[in-house]
Amino acid sequence: MVYAIMGSSKDVAIGTGPVPSLLLATMLGKEVSPVKEPALYLSLAITATFFAGVFQMALGVLRLGFVVDFLSHATIVGFIGGAATVVCLRQLKGILGLEHFTKETDLVSVMKSVFSRTHEWRWESAIFGCGFLVLLLSARYFSKRRPKFFWVSAAAPLTCVILGSILVYLTHVENHGVQVIGRLQKGLNPPSLTSLTLSPPYMIVALKAGIVTGIIALAEGIAIGRSFAMIKNYNNDGNKEMIAFGMMNIAGSLTSCYLTSGSLSRTAVNYNAGCKTAISNVVMATTMMITLLLLTPLFYYMPLVALAAIIISAMLSLIDYRAAFHLWNIDKMDFFVCVAAFLGVVFGSVEIGLVLAVAISVLRILLFVARPRITAVGNIPNSATYRRVDQYPMAQTVPGVLILQIDAPIYFSNAGYLRERIWRWMEEEGNKLGVKGESSSLQYVILDMGAVASIDTSGISMLDEVKKIFDRRGLQLVLANPGSELMKKLDKSKILEKIGHEWIFLTVAEAVSACSFLIETCKPEVLVTENNV
Repeated sequence: MVYAIMGSSKDVAIGTGPVPSLLLATMLGKEVSPVKEPALYLSLAITATFFAGVFQMALGVLRLGFVVDFLSHATIVGFIGGAATVVCLRQLKGILGLEHFTKETDLVSVMKSVFSRTHEWRWESAIFGCGFLVLLLSARYFSKRRPKFFWVSAAAPLTCVILGSILVYLTHVENHGVQVIGRLQKGLNPPSLTSLTLSPPYMIVALKAGIVTGIIALAEGIAIGRSFAMIKNYNNDGNKEMIAFGMMNIAGSLTSCYLTSGSLSRTAVNYNAGCKTAISNVVMATTMMITLLLLTPLFYYMPLVALAAIIISAMLSLIDYRAAFHLWNIDKMDFFVCVAAFLGVVFGSVEIGLVLAVAISVLRILLFVARPRITAVGNIPNSATYRRVDQYPMAQTVPGVLILQIDAPIYFSNAGYLRERIWRWMEEEGNKLGVKGESSSLQYVILDMGAVASIDTSGISMLDEVKKIFDRRGLQLVLANPGSELMKKLDKSKILEKIGHEWIFLTVAEAVSACSFLIETCKPEVLVTENNV
Protein backbone atom coordinates (compact mmCIF):
# COMPACT_ATOMS: atom_id res chain seq x y z
CA MET A 1 0.00 0.00 0.00
CA VAL A 2 2.92 2.34 0.67
CA TYR A 3 4.36 1.56 -2.75
CA ALA A 4 1.00 2.20 -4.41
CA ILE A 5 1.24 5.76 -3.10
CA MET A 6 4.95 6.48 -3.58
CA GLY A 7 6.11 4.20 -6.41
CA SER A 8 6.51 5.30 -10.02
CA SER A 9 5.79 1.97 -11.72
CA LYS A 10 2.28 1.15 -12.92
CA ASP A 11 2.92 -2.59 -13.12
CA VAL A 12 5.20 -3.71 -10.27
CA ALA A 13 3.45 -5.98 -7.82
CA ILE A 14 4.92 -5.87 -4.33
CA GLY A 15 5.55 -8.93 -2.21
CA THR A 16 8.15 -11.18 -0.69
CA GLY A 17 10.65 -12.60 -3.18
CA PRO A 18 12.48 -15.94 -3.17
CA VAL A 19 16.01 -14.58 -3.45
CA PRO A 20 15.76 -11.88 -0.73
CA SER A 21 13.91 -14.40 1.48
CA LEU A 22 16.67 -16.96 0.96
CA LEU A 23 19.34 -14.38 1.76
CA LEU A 24 17.58 -13.26 4.91
CA ALA A 25 16.94 -16.81 6.12
CA THR A 26 20.50 -17.89 5.40
CA MET A 27 22.27 -14.95 7.01
CA LEU A 28 20.08 -14.94 10.11
CA GLY A 29 19.87 -18.73 10.40
CA LYS A 30 23.63 -18.99 10.85
CA GLU A 31 23.41 -16.94 14.05
CA VAL A 32 20.00 -17.79 15.49
CA SER A 33 17.88 -20.93 15.17
CA PRO A 34 14.28 -20.20 14.09
CA VAL A 35 13.18 -23.36 15.91
CA LYS A 36 15.02 -22.92 19.21
CA GLU A 37 14.78 -19.11 19.42
CA PRO A 38 11.76 -18.10 17.29
CA ALA A 39 11.18 -14.78 19.06
CA LEU A 40 14.77 -13.61 18.57
CA TYR A 41 14.79 -14.86 14.99
CA LEU A 42 11.61 -12.93 14.21
CA SER A 43 13.01 -9.82 15.87
CA LEU A 44 16.19 -10.02 13.78
CA ALA A 45 14.18 -10.47 10.56
CA ILE A 46 12.13 -7.37 11.33
CA THR A 47 15.25 -5.41 12.32
CA ALA A 48 17.05 -6.45 9.12
CA THR A 49 14.02 -5.23 7.16
CA PHE A 50 14.24 -1.88 8.95
CA PHE A 51 17.94 -1.48 8.09
CA ALA A 52 17.27 -2.55 4.50
CA GLY A 53 14.58 0.12 4.20
CA VAL A 54 16.81 2.83 5.67
CA PHE A 55 19.62 1.85 3.31
CA GLN A 56 17.35 1.82 0.26
CA MET A 57 15.81 5.16 1.10
CA ALA A 58 19.25 6.69 1.73
CA LEU A 59 20.39 5.59 -1.72
CA GLY A 60 17.39 7.34 -3.25
CA VAL A 61 17.65 10.54 -1.21
CA LEU A 62 21.39 10.87 -1.85
CA ARG A 63 20.97 9.82 -5.51
CA LEU A 64 23.44 6.96 -5.13
CA GLY A 65 21.67 4.56 -7.42
CA PHE A 66 24.94 3.75 -9.18
CA VAL A 67 25.69 1.39 -6.27
CA VAL A 68 23.00 -0.94 -7.59
CA ASP A 69 24.56 -0.77 -11.06
CA PHE A 70 27.57 -2.73 -9.79
CA LEU A 71 25.24 -5.71 -9.86
CA SER A 72 25.54 -6.32 -13.58
CA HIS A 73 23.15 -8.45 -15.60
CA ALA A 74 25.68 -11.28 -15.64
CA THR A 75 26.10 -11.06 -11.86
CA ILE A 76 22.36 -11.20 -11.23
CA VAL A 77 21.85 -14.12 -13.64
CA GLY A 78 24.55 -16.19 -11.94
CA PHE A 79 23.62 -15.14 -8.43
CA ILE A 80 19.91 -15.83 -8.82
CA GLY A 81 20.64 -19.12 -10.58
CA GLY A 82 22.90 -20.22 -7.73
CA ALA A 83 20.45 -19.07 -5.09
CA ALA A 84 17.61 -20.90 -6.86
CA THR A 85 19.72 -24.08 -6.99
CA VAL A 86 20.42 -23.87 -3.27
CA VAL A 87 16.75 -23.27 -2.50
CA CYS A 88 15.74 -26.29 -4.60
CA LEU A 89 18.24 -28.51 -2.81
CA ARG A 90 17.11 -27.33 0.61
CA GLN A 91 13.51 -28.24 -0.27
CA LEU A 92 14.59 -31.88 -0.26
CA LYS A 93 13.97 -31.67 3.46
CA GLY A 94 10.26 -31.12 2.83
CA ILE A 95 10.03 -33.52 -0.12
CA LEU A 96 11.61 -36.38 1.84
CA GLY A 97 9.96 -35.50 5.15
CA LEU A 98 13.24 -34.99 7.02
CA GLU A 99 13.04 -33.65 10.56
CA HIS A 100 16.70 -32.69 10.95
CA PHE A 101 18.61 -30.72 8.38
CA THR A 102 21.80 -28.69 8.10
CA LYS A 103 21.81 -24.92 8.50
CA GLU A 104 24.47 -24.59 5.82
CA THR A 105 23.51 -23.68 2.26
CA ASP A 106 26.43 -25.02 0.21
CA LEU A 107 25.93 -28.01 -2.06
CA VAL A 108 28.27 -30.35 -0.21
CA SER A 109 26.70 -29.76 3.21
CA VAL A 110 23.14 -30.07 1.90
CA MET A 111 23.75 -33.31 0.01
CA LYS A 112 25.68 -34.74 2.94
CA SER A 113 22.77 -33.92 5.23
CA VAL A 114 20.30 -35.58 2.82
CA PHE A 115 22.17 -38.83 2.27
CA SER A 116 23.38 -39.21 5.83
CA ARG A 117 19.75 -39.42 7.02
CA THR A 118 18.30 -41.98 4.64
CA HIS A 119 16.64 -43.65 7.61
CA GLU A 120 14.41 -40.54 8.00
CA TRP A 121 13.14 -40.57 4.41
CA ARG A 122 9.35 -40.92 4.07
CA TRP A 123 8.08 -42.43 0.84
CA GLU A 124 4.58 -41.03 1.41
CA SER A 125 5.98 -37.51 1.51
CA ALA A 126 8.11 -38.13 -1.58
CA ILE A 127 5.10 -39.37 -3.58
CA PHE A 128 3.06 -36.32 -2.59
CA GLY A 129 5.94 -33.99 -3.47
CA CYS A 130 6.63 -35.54 -6.88
CA GLY A 131 2.94 -35.47 -7.73
CA PHE A 132 2.59 -31.78 -6.85
CA LEU A 133 5.78 -30.95 -8.74
CA VAL A 134 4.54 -32.70 -11.90
CA LEU A 135 1.26 -30.79 -11.64
CA LEU A 136 2.99 -27.43 -11.29
CA LEU A 137 5.47 -27.99 -14.10
CA SER A 138 2.75 -29.31 -16.42
CA ALA A 139 0.61 -26.23 -15.76
CA ARG A 140 3.55 -23.94 -16.52
CA TYR A 141 4.37 -25.80 -19.73
CA PHE A 142 0.74 -25.58 -20.84
CA SER A 143 0.59 -21.84 -20.14
CA LYS A 144 3.79 -21.22 -22.12
CA ARG A 145 2.42 -23.11 -25.10
CA ARG A 146 -0.92 -21.33 -24.87
CA PRO A 147 -0.35 -17.75 -23.55
CA LYS A 148 -4.10 -17.07 -23.39
CA PHE A 149 -4.30 -19.59 -20.56
CA PHE A 150 -1.69 -17.85 -18.38
CA TRP A 151 -4.08 -18.17 -15.45
CA VAL A 152 -3.59 -21.96 -15.43
CA SER A 153 0.02 -21.57 -14.29
CA ALA A 154 -0.94 -18.75 -11.88
CA ALA A 155 -3.66 -20.85 -10.27
CA ALA A 156 -1.58 -24.05 -10.04
CA PRO A 157 0.07 -23.25 -6.64
CA LEU A 158 -3.30 -22.49 -5.05
CA THR A 159 -4.67 -25.70 -6.57
CA CYS A 160 -1.82 -27.67 -4.98
CA VAL A 161 -2.51 -26.09 -1.61
CA ILE A 162 -6.24 -26.88 -1.76
CA LEU A 163 -5.77 -30.36 -3.22
CA GLY A 164 -3.02 -31.21 -0.74
CA SER A 165 -5.10 -30.05 2.22
CA ILE A 166 -8.08 -32.14 1.08
CA LEU A 167 -5.93 -35.24 0.55
CA VAL A 168 -4.33 -34.92 3.98
CA TYR A 169 -7.72 -34.41 5.62
CA LEU A 170 -9.20 -37.47 3.92
CA THR A 171 -6.24 -39.85 4.22
CA HIS A 172 -4.69 -38.68 7.54
CA VAL A 173 -1.21 -39.14 6.08
CA GLU A 174 0.09 -36.68 8.67
CA ASN A 175 0.29 -39.72 10.91
CA HIS A 176 2.65 -41.39 8.44
CA GLY A 177 5.42 -38.84 8.09
CA VAL A 178 3.75 -36.17 5.96
CA GLN A 179 4.25 -32.92 7.86
CA VAL A 180 1.50 -30.28 7.91
CA ILE A 181 1.53 -26.61 8.80
CA GLY A 182 -0.87 -26.98 11.71
CA ARG A 183 -2.54 -24.13 13.51
CA LEU A 184 -1.81 -20.62 12.27
CA GLN A 185 -2.47 -17.57 14.37
CA LYS A 186 -5.50 -15.68 13.10
CA GLY A 187 -5.50 -11.90 12.77
CA LEU A 188 -2.96 -9.17 12.20
CA ASN A 189 0.17 -8.86 14.28
CA PRO A 190 0.53 -5.79 16.49
CA PRO A 191 3.04 -3.01 15.69
CA SER A 192 6.62 -4.24 15.99
CA LEU A 193 8.44 -1.04 16.92
CA THR A 194 9.45 -2.50 20.28
CA SER A 195 10.63 -5.73 18.59
CA LEU A 196 13.55 -4.08 16.83
CA THR A 197 16.93 -5.34 18.05
CA LEU A 198 19.13 -2.26 18.23
CA SER A 199 21.87 -3.43 20.58
CA PRO A 200 24.99 -5.58 20.07
CA PRO A 201 25.79 -8.27 19.21
CA TYR A 202 22.70 -9.18 17.19
CA MET A 203 22.25 -5.69 15.78
CA ILE A 204 25.40 -6.20 13.67
CA VAL A 205 23.92 -9.41 12.27
CA ALA A 206 20.68 -7.64 11.36
CA LEU A 207 22.56 -4.67 9.88
CA LYS A 208 24.69 -6.89 7.66
CA ALA A 209 21.69 -8.93 6.53
CA GLY A 210 19.67 -5.78 5.91
CA ILE A 211 22.26 -4.12 3.68
CA VAL A 212 22.96 -7.23 1.58
CA THR A 213 19.32 -8.21 1.14
CA GLY A 214 18.35 -4.58 0.62
CA ILE A 215 20.72 -4.23 -2.34
CA ILE A 216 19.52 -7.47 -3.94
CA ALA A 217 15.84 -6.62 -3.38
CA LEU A 218 16.38 -3.14 -4.76
CA ALA A 219 18.19 -4.36 -7.86
CA GLU A 220 15.53 -6.99 -8.48
CA GLY A 221 12.61 -4.61 -7.98
CA ILE A 222 14.06 -1.83 -10.16
CA ALA A 223 14.96 -4.29 -12.92
CA ILE A 224 11.41 -5.65 -12.96
CA GLY A 225 9.95 -2.14 -13.06
CA ARG A 226 12.22 -1.05 -15.90
CA SER A 227 11.43 -4.17 -17.94
CA PHE A 228 7.67 -3.64 -17.85
CA ALA A 229 8.05 0.13 -18.30
CA MET A 230 9.89 -0.54 -21.56
CA ILE A 231 7.09 -2.86 -22.71
CA LYS A 232 4.43 -0.22 -22.02
CA ASN A 233 6.60 2.70 -23.17
CA TYR A 234 6.77 4.86 -20.06
CA ASN A 235 9.60 5.94 -17.79
CA ASN A 236 10.46 4.92 -14.23
CA ASP A 237 12.15 7.34 -11.85
CA GLY A 238 15.02 5.32 -10.33
CA ASN A 239 15.54 7.51 -7.28
CA LYS A 240 11.80 7.68 -6.61
CA GLU A 241 11.68 3.88 -6.78
CA MET A 242 14.47 3.60 -4.22
CA ILE A 243 12.71 5.94 -1.84
CA ALA A 244 9.44 4.04 -2.31
CA PHE A 245 11.09 0.67 -1.64
CA GLY A 246 12.86 2.10 1.39
CA MET A 247 9.73 3.67 2.88
CA MET A 248 7.62 0.55 2.38
CA ASN A 249 10.23 -1.62 4.12
CA ILE A 250 10.59 0.84 6.99
CA ALA A 251 6.81 0.90 7.38
CA GLY A 252 6.73 -2.88 7.06
CA SER A 253 9.35 -3.37 9.76
CA LEU A 254 7.14 -1.37 12.13
CA THR A 255 4.08 -3.51 11.35
CA SER A 256 5.52 -7.05 11.68
CA CYS A 257 6.46 -7.48 8.01
CA TYR A 258 9.74 -8.71 6.63
CA LEU A 259 11.62 -7.63 3.49
CA THR A 260 9.53 -7.02 0.36
CA SER A 261 10.35 -5.96 -3.16
CA GLY A 262 8.97 -6.19 -6.69
CA SER A 263 7.85 -9.71 -7.51
CA LEU A 264 8.39 -10.94 -11.07
CA SER A 265 5.69 -13.63 -10.95
CA ARG A 266 3.08 -11.30 -9.40
CA THR A 267 4.00 -8.52 -11.81
CA ALA A 268 3.64 -10.87 -14.77
CA VAL A 269 0.18 -11.89 -13.55
CA ASN A 270 -0.71 -8.21 -13.13
CA TYR A 271 0.43 -7.46 -16.67
CA ASN A 272 -1.38 -10.42 -18.23
CA ALA A 273 -4.54 -9.64 -16.28
CA GLY A 274 -4.59 -6.12 -17.71
CA CYS A 275 -3.78 -4.05 -14.61
CA LYS A 276 -3.15 -0.41 -15.49
CA THR A 277 -2.13 1.22 -12.19
CA ALA A 278 -0.49 0.44 -8.85
CA ILE A 279 -3.96 0.08 -7.26
CA SER A 280 -3.51 -3.65 -7.87
CA ASN A 281 -1.18 -3.60 -4.84
CA VAL A 282 -4.00 -2.22 -2.72
CA VAL A 283 -6.26 -5.04 -3.90
CA MET A 284 -3.58 -7.61 -3.05
CA ALA A 285 -3.05 -6.10 0.38
CA THR A 286 -6.79 -6.16 1.09
CA THR A 287 -7.04 -9.80 -0.03
CA MET A 288 -4.11 -10.73 2.20
CA MET A 289 -5.72 -8.97 5.16
CA ILE A 290 -9.00 -10.86 4.64
CA THR A 291 -7.06 -14.14 4.43
CA LEU A 292 -5.22 -13.45 7.69
CA LEU A 293 -8.40 -12.41 9.50
CA LEU A 294 -10.76 -15.13 8.27
CA LEU A 295 -9.12 -17.94 6.32
CA THR A 296 -6.13 -19.11 8.37
CA PRO A 297 -7.95 -22.17 9.82
CA LEU A 298 -8.15 -23.56 6.28
CA PHE A 299 -4.37 -23.93 6.22
CA TYR A 300 -4.25 -26.39 9.13
CA TYR A 301 -4.01 -29.50 6.92
CA MET A 302 -1.81 -27.97 4.23
CA PRO A 303 1.19 -30.31 3.74
CA LEU A 304 4.64 -28.81 3.91
CA VAL A 305 5.59 -30.97 0.95
CA ALA A 306 3.15 -28.94 -1.18
CA LEU A 307 4.99 -25.76 -0.21
CA ALA A 308 8.31 -27.44 -1.04
CA ALA A 309 7.01 -28.39 -4.50
CA ILE A 310 5.71 -24.85 -5.10
CA ILE A 311 9.08 -23.38 -4.11
CA ILE A 312 11.02 -25.81 -6.33
CA SER A 313 8.74 -25.04 -9.26
CA ALA A 314 9.25 -21.31 -8.78
CA MET A 315 13.01 -21.67 -8.37
CA LEU A 316 13.47 -23.75 -11.52
CA SER A 317 12.14 -20.83 -13.57
CA LEU A 318 14.85 -18.61 -12.08
CA ILE A 319 17.71 -20.80 -13.33
CA ASP A 320 18.13 -19.05 -16.67
CA TYR A 321 20.61 -21.27 -18.49
CA ARG A 322 19.65 -19.69 -21.83
CA ALA A 323 20.89 -16.33 -20.56
CA ALA A 324 24.19 -17.98 -19.56
CA PHE A 325 24.65 -19.42 -23.07
CA HIS A 326 23.80 -16.00 -24.48
CA LEU A 327 26.53 -14.44 -22.34
CA TRP A 328 29.01 -17.05 -23.58
CA ASN A 329 28.27 -16.20 -27.20
CA ILE A 330 28.55 -12.44 -26.67
CA ASP A 331 31.08 -11.78 -23.92
CA LYS A 332 33.25 -14.46 -22.33
CA MET A 333 34.13 -12.20 -19.40
CA ASP A 334 30.47 -11.67 -18.54
CA PHE A 335 29.99 -15.43 -18.72
CA PHE A 336 32.91 -15.89 -16.31
CA VAL A 337 31.32 -13.38 -13.91
CA CYS A 338 28.02 -15.27 -14.15
CA VAL A 339 29.66 -18.65 -13.47
CA ALA A 340 31.69 -17.22 -10.58
CA ALA A 341 28.53 -15.90 -8.93
CA PHE A 342 26.76 -19.23 -9.48
CA LEU A 343 29.58 -21.38 -8.13
CA GLY A 344 30.23 -19.01 -5.24
CA VAL A 345 26.63 -19.37 -4.07
CA VAL A 346 26.33 -23.11 -4.71
CA PHE A 347 29.65 -24.19 -3.18
CA GLY A 348 30.10 -21.36 -0.69
CA SER A 349 27.31 -19.13 0.49
CA VAL A 350 25.11 -16.36 -0.84
CA GLU A 351 27.47 -13.77 0.61
CA ILE A 352 30.53 -15.38 -1.01
CA GLY A 353 28.80 -15.61 -4.37
CA LEU A 354 27.68 -11.99 -4.25
CA VAL A 355 31.05 -10.63 -3.13
CA LEU A 356 32.92 -12.76 -5.68
CA ALA A 357 30.76 -11.65 -8.60
CA VAL A 358 30.89 -7.96 -7.64
CA ALA A 359 34.68 -8.18 -7.08
CA ILE A 360 35.21 -9.67 -10.55
CA SER A 361 32.95 -7.02 -12.11
CA VAL A 362 34.85 -4.22 -10.37
CA LEU A 363 38.17 -5.80 -11.38
CA ARG A 364 36.98 -5.84 -14.98
CA ILE A 365 36.20 -2.12 -14.78
CA LEU A 366 39.61 -1.41 -13.28
CA LEU A 367 41.34 -3.41 -16.01
CA PHE A 368 39.43 -1.46 -18.65
CA VAL A 369 40.47 1.83 -17.06
CA ALA A 370 44.07 0.75 -16.44
CA ARG A 371 44.55 -0.81 -19.88
CA PRO A 372 42.55 1.29 -22.34
CA ARG A 373 42.60 0.57 -26.04
CA ILE A 374 44.88 2.67 -28.24
CA THR A 375 44.74 1.86 -31.94
CA ALA A 376 46.06 3.14 -35.25
CA VAL A 377 43.62 5.00 -37.47
CA GLY A 378 43.54 5.25 -41.27
CA ASN A 379 41.62 7.04 -43.99
CA ILE A 380 38.67 5.40 -45.73
CA PRO A 381 39.39 5.88 -49.47
CA ASN A 382 37.53 8.69 -51.27
CA SER A 383 36.28 10.21 -48.01
CA ALA A 384 37.32 12.42 -45.12
CA THR A 385 36.48 9.63 -42.64
CA TYR A 386 39.11 8.05 -40.41
CA ARG A 387 38.55 4.68 -38.75
CA ARG A 388 40.53 2.00 -36.94
CA VAL A 389 42.84 0.06 -39.23
CA ASP A 390 42.26 -3.25 -37.45
CA GLN A 391 38.50 -2.93 -37.90
CA TYR A 392 38.48 -1.54 -41.44
CA PRO A 393 41.13 -3.27 -43.62
CA MET A 394 40.47 -0.81 -46.44
CA ALA A 395 41.56 2.11 -44.24
CA GLN A 396 44.83 3.56 -45.54
CA THR A 397 47.62 5.06 -43.46
CA VAL A 398 48.90 8.52 -44.35
CA PRO A 399 52.59 8.76 -45.37
CA GLY A 400 54.67 10.48 -42.72
CA VAL A 401 51.75 10.66 -40.29
CA LEU A 402 50.84 8.28 -37.44
CA ILE A 403 47.26 8.64 -36.19
CA LEU A 404 46.45 7.06 -32.82
CA GLN A 405 43.02 6.89 -31.20
CA ILE A 406 42.78 6.79 -27.38
CA ASP A 407 39.49 5.22 -26.27
CA ALA A 408 39.34 6.16 -22.57
CA PRO A 409 39.92 9.03 -20.13
CA ILE A 410 43.55 9.47 -19.10
CA TYR A 411 44.13 8.95 -15.38
CA PHE A 412 47.02 8.03 -13.10
CA SER A 413 46.08 4.36 -13.47
CA ASN A 414 46.68 4.27 -17.22
CA ALA A 415 49.03 7.18 -17.92
CA GLY A 416 52.17 5.01 -17.83
CA TYR A 417 50.57 2.35 -20.01
CA LEU A 418 49.49 4.90 -22.62
CA ARG A 419 52.95 6.47 -22.71
CA GLU A 420 54.47 3.05 -23.33
CA ARG A 421 51.93 2.18 -26.03
CA ILE A 422 52.47 5.51 -27.85
CA TRP A 423 56.23 4.89 -27.74
CA ARG A 424 55.80 1.39 -29.20
CA TRP A 425 53.51 2.63 -31.96
CA MET A 426 56.01 5.34 -32.79
CA GLU A 427 58.87 2.83 -32.96
CA GLU A 428 56.92 0.35 -35.08
CA GLU A 429 55.69 3.03 -37.48
CA GLY A 430 59.15 4.53 -37.69
CA ASN A 431 60.65 1.15 -38.63
CA LYS A 432 58.01 0.74 -41.34
CA LEU A 433 58.52 4.15 -42.87
CA GLY A 434 62.23 4.55 -42.32
CA VAL A 435 64.90 3.17 -44.65
CA LYS A 436 67.67 1.07 -43.11
CA GLY A 437 70.59 3.30 -42.23
CA GLU A 438 68.54 6.46 -42.61
CA SER A 439 66.25 8.40 -40.30
CA SER A 440 62.56 7.58 -40.32
CA SER A 441 60.23 9.54 -42.58
CA LEU A 442 57.66 9.70 -39.77
CA GLN A 443 57.19 13.38 -38.96
CA TYR A 444 53.82 13.82 -37.23
CA VAL A 445 51.92 11.86 -34.57
CA ILE A 446 48.24 12.77 -34.27
CA LEU A 447 46.39 11.77 -31.10
CA ASP A 448 42.62 11.53 -31.58
CA MET A 449 41.30 12.71 -28.20
CA GLY A 450 37.59 12.46 -29.01
CA ALA A 451 37.02 9.66 -26.48
CA VAL A 452 39.15 11.27 -23.75
CA ALA A 453 36.37 12.72 -21.64
CA SER A 454 38.68 13.81 -18.82
CA ILE A 455 42.30 13.87 -17.73
CA ASP A 456 44.08 14.21 -14.38
CA THR A 457 47.48 15.62 -13.47
CA SER A 458 49.21 12.29 -14.14
CA GLY A 459 47.73 12.28 -17.63
CA ILE A 460 48.89 15.85 -18.21
CA SER A 461 52.40 14.89 -17.08
CA MET A 462 52.27 11.95 -19.49
CA LEU A 463 51.46 14.28 -22.41
CA ASP A 464 54.33 16.54 -21.34
CA GLU A 465 56.73 13.59 -21.33
CA VAL A 466 55.48 12.42 -24.73
CA LYS A 467 55.98 15.92 -26.11
CA LYS A 468 59.60 15.93 -24.88
CA ILE A 469 60.24 12.48 -26.38
CA PHE A 470 58.85 13.61 -29.71
CA ASP A 471 60.98 16.78 -29.64
CA ARG A 472 64.12 14.69 -29.15
CA ARG A 473 63.12 12.46 -32.07
CA GLY A 474 62.25 15.37 -34.31
CA LEU A 475 58.53 14.59 -34.33
CA GLN A 476 55.59 16.91 -33.91
CA LEU A 477 52.75 16.06 -31.50
CA VAL A 478 49.30 16.97 -32.84
CA LEU A 479 45.99 16.79 -30.94
CA ALA A 480 42.66 16.30 -32.69
CA ASN A 481 39.12 16.69 -31.37
CA PRO A 482 39.93 17.46 -27.70
CA GLY A 483 36.98 18.08 -25.39
CA SER A 484 36.30 21.25 -23.42
CA GLU A 485 37.40 19.82 -20.05
CA LEU A 486 40.59 18.50 -21.60
CA MET A 487 41.37 21.87 -23.18
CA LYS A 488 40.77 23.72 -19.91
CA LYS A 489 43.21 21.52 -18.01
CA LEU A 490 45.82 21.62 -20.76
CA ASP A 491 45.57 25.42 -20.82
CA LYS A 492 45.86 25.79 -17.04
CA SER A 493 48.85 23.43 -16.90
CA LYS A 494 50.64 25.36 -19.71
CA ILE A 495 51.02 22.13 -21.72
CA LEU A 496 48.96 23.73 -24.47
CA GLU A 497 51.65 26.36 -24.95
CA LYS A 498 54.35 23.70 -25.21
CA ILE A 499 52.40 21.76 -27.83
CA GLY A 500 51.36 24.92 -29.62
CA HIS A 501 47.87 26.23 -30.31
CA GLU A 502 48.48 25.78 -34.02
CA TRP A 503 48.78 22.00 -33.49
CA ILE A 504 45.28 21.62 -32.05
CA PHE A 505 42.61 20.70 -34.61
CA LEU A 506 38.89 20.21 -34.54
CA THR A 507 38.90 16.91 -36.46
CA VAL A 508 41.38 14.24 -37.48
CA ALA A 509 40.74 15.10 -41.14
CA GLU A 510 41.82 18.72 -40.59
CA ALA A 511 44.92 17.61 -38.69
CA VAL A 512 45.91 15.16 -41.45
CA SER A 513 45.29 17.76 -44.14
CA ALA A 514 47.57 20.28 -42.39
CA CYS A 515 50.33 17.72 -41.78
CA SER A 516 50.17 16.39 -45.36
CA PHE A 517 50.39 19.92 -46.73
CA LEU A 518 53.48 20.66 -44.65
CA ILE A 519 55.09 17.37 -45.69
CA GLU A 520 54.51 18.17 -49.36
CA THR A 521 55.73 21.77 -49.16
CA CYS A 522 58.86 20.81 -47.21
CA LYS A 523 60.13 18.17 -49.68
CA PRO A 524 63.85 18.68 -50.63
CA GLU A 525 63.12 19.12 -54.34
CA VAL A 526 60.55 21.78 -53.58
CA LEU A 527 63.02 23.68 -51.40
CA VAL A 528 65.71 23.53 -54.11
CA THR A 529 63.31 24.92 -56.71
CA GLU A 530 62.34 27.76 -54.41
CA ASN A 531 65.99 28.63 -53.75
CA ASN A 532 66.73 28.66 -57.47
CA VAL A 533 63.82 30.97 -58.11
